Amino acid sequence: MLEELKKEVYAANLLLVKYGLVIFTWGNVSGLDAASGLFVIKPSGVAYDDLRAADMVVVDMEGKVAEGKLNPSSDTLTHLEIYKNIKSVCGITHTHSKWATVWAQAKRGIPALGTTHADYFYGEVPCTRDLTDDEIKKEYEKNTGRVIAEAFLGRDPMSVPAALVASHGPFAWGRSAVHSVENAVVLEEAAHMAYASATLKEGILPMQKSLLDKHFLRKHGKDAYYGQK
Repeated sequence: MLEELKKEVYAANLLLVKYGLVIFTWGNVSGLDAASGLFVIKPSGVAYDDLRAADMVVVDMEGKVAEGKLNPSSDTLTHLEIYKNIKSVCGITHTHSKWATVWAQAKRGIPALGTTHADYFYGEVPCTRDLTDDEIKKEYEKNTGRVIAEAFLGRDPMSVPAALVASHGPFAWGRSAVHSVENAVVLEEAAHMAYASATLKEGILPMQKSLLDKHFLRKHGKDAYYGQK
């Protein structure tokens, strides 16, 4: 079942190691098959060195395992809520990458300070509110996905394809599993740059709106002209 997607999600999970976004088993990638409404996700707690494509777990939109001998990631229900609430998403990456997690632990969104950020994120990457005690005690993983969706009320989540969960860490998404990893890699770089910039200049302000528009819109949208046709 979904053998090609399993291979893609497996390869995407290994990219987390390649790009230094994970230590031990601190992360996971999933990919959605929009036609079937099933998604494939990394199994829980399996070391990346031991991981195989056949280990990937297929999950349905009720959060039930459709195929797989191993338990799916403990973050599965968070991924599920993101898929349910952000309709264009077909891949999700969660890590505890250092610099993005620093901002999450400070409960601060990552401001758009320069063009590296603007090439991928159209404005500040938001940080969620704290979960309530009740939300933590009951359906914690599902509620984590819900507060991510809540942080995008009135915003286009595909123009800022990432969020920080307060006191937790980053989630990034995209058109595929591999694309979500790319966004997670850039998010980590943008988080590091923003931290250093804010340290060098107290009270630093976001970049010019015109420059933000130029860099984001030349890569995204109907009038984009970056790259090859």
